Amino acid sequence: MQTIEALYTYEILTKDQSDLIEKAAACIASTFIGVDVAGKWVQEPIIGYALELPYEDFYQFTKEYIETNAHQGYCAVALDEEKNVVGALVGDTNALEIIEGDIFDGTFADMNVVMRVLEDIDIRFLEDYKKRYGKDMEDGEILHLFLLGVIAEHNRHDIVQSLSDILIERATKEGLRLVLGEATNPKSMRLMEKYHGMTKYVDVEGNYIVHKYENNERLSHIPSTVADGIYIIVKEL
Repeated sequence: MQTIEALYTYEILTKDQSDLIEKAAACIASTFIGVDVAGKWVQEPIIGYALELPYEDFYQFTKEYIETNAHQGYCAVALDEEKNVVGALVGDTNALEIIEGDIFDGTFADMNVVMRVLEDIDIRFLEDYKKRYGKDMEDGEILHLFLLGVIAEHNRHDIVQSLSDILIERATKEGLRLVLGEATNPKSMRLMEKYHGMTKYVDVEGNYIVHKYENNERLSHIPSTVADGIYIIVKEL
């Protein structure tokens, strides 16, 4: 008898797979904005809960990100028997870029809040990276795992494990230095620790790089029982 786990297959996206890219973007966007999965509400605390960003805008943002970076080979999806995307983990190997000023407007203007939060922790990480390695970060040195979404009703953790294994194995073979991500809540942190082998980054002075929600006017109403901040997390390769 075929097991549920065996029903999933995995694939690294290419830039010409428009249908799968759209499905991957929909999978990720729904989990960030908020979706019921097997009777449990899945939602990202900044984008879905605090800022209540529109699904269509965040879907388009995610789709454009995948379209831009799929050629690097670090956008992976889990497919069910009907070739529906039930999980997606997407990243890139670009050096972290600091963009000054607001770049989003209209119904998606609050995405600028997210970008400023990322800018805060990324600047601190880049400064520490230079102290640690004696040079500025360049393209092709790290794998930045940017967005993860799983809408499968069964074997969700196995999907997270398989997706991360595929991308981290590829990064290791290509000689990247480390894997980096931003954990926005304890649940994603636990997933990163257990299934990705990632931990909170400690700078050269022994401190975590974190943006505390309580100190952010737009995010301070996120309950501390849900999450206290967004942390830089890493795995050395």
